[in-house]
Amino acid sequence: MAIRSHTTWMWQNLLLFAVCLALAHCSHDIHEKRADTIKDHVESFYDHLKHDRVAAAVRENEAIEHLSSQLGEIVTRRVNQPGSNQIDREWTDLRTANETAAQNWLALGQYLSIKKHYAQSRATYQRVIDTYTGPTERTYREQATRAIRDLDFLSPSPASR
Repeated sequence: MAIRSHTTWMWQNLLLFAVCLALAHCSHDIHEKRADTIKDHVESFYDHLKHDRVAAAVRENEAIEHLSSQLGEIVTRRVNQPGSNQIDREWTDLRTANETAAQNWLALGQYLSIKKHYAQSRATYQRVIDTYTGPTERTYREQATRAIRDLDFLSPSPASR
């Protein structure tokens, strides 16, 4: 009887271990899939800019922001679940999406400036300042603020004339 109990216990532990591995693999797949999705949007974003399709590039970056928004909701829900180490992975995915979108907006502002679309460039930089308000996003706001000042050399804003 003791051998059977031990055998049952061993199989249960083995099954539990297999389930844990499967869950860890699925969890990894989710994060890998998100990273691949962001990468695909970034590649499309720059491809659209390369071919002067600004509206399509904007849509790609908005898709990254949408993913970021969804991740923000997931992180918020999981904060109230004690013992969940998924929060760190979700938080990393969220931060990656936010940073990627902010960097893309800055690149779009630079692209528009090069194309001499100064008002659109200024609005794009202002969007970064208005949207990315978190403490970890300060660098992007500062870059956008400097870019707006630089644009004033090229084309003074109506307010500074």
